Amino acid sequence: MTGAGAPPLPVPLAPAVRPWQRADYLQTLRRMQAFTLERSAQTRDEIWLVEHAPVYTLGQAARAEHVRAPGDIPVVRTERGGQVTYHGPGQVVAYLLVDLRRRRLMVREFVALIEDATIALLADCGVAATRRPGAPGVYLRAADGGAGAKIASLGIKVSRGCSYHGVALNASMDLEPFSRIDPCGYPGLAVADLRGCVGEVEVAEVAQRFGQRLAAFLESSR
Repeated sequence: MTGAGAPPLPVPLAPAVRPWQRADYLQTLRRMQAFTLERSAQTRDEIWLVEHAPVYTLGQAARAEHVRAPGDIPVVRTERGGQVTYHGPGQVVAYLLVDLRRRRLMVREFVALIEDATIALLADCGVAATRRPGAPGVYLRAADGGAGAKIASLGIKVSRGCSYHGVALNASMDLEPFSRIDPCGYPGLAVADLRGCVGEVEVAEVAQRFGQRLAAFLESSR
């Protein structure tokens, strides 16, 4: 909200969606931090689509004991929300650098929007997905209609009204590294990927469609 007599916020442009590419996790984190620090009220929102080499990341509230056997996979603590997760080849990570004030989005609404876009993308692929109360992210819909295995993890950071970090969708992965952690802080939480649901997938195509879905849902929130 703008104060009395304050100039109106500019109308946001559609977010720029950057093509999916392999990117170093720490370098990407620094780039997100710099982008958020340097942006102005006129800076266009962006969605970065990336794939990382194997890495475990810990959110602000994550406990180290949830990383049970990392082996040679690096462990990085970050400032995003959420617990511990794994990033690796075959995963589509979408970082959403969004001015929430300009779009008049509350954090809870923004999280729901990301989940809705992810669920819609999975529906496009013929996969039924849902939320799990109290546990952000997206889960396969179980036979009883509840939440089953987790297929997408979500964690964001908001600084000066602008978001960074985002959502990681398991497309076509080696899921073994998830067995070495308590995913999102839940011991024994089952984790799935899109390939396990529908067969072989083209990850680059999934990434492109995911970026389009996220951008469209952001635009629909205006």
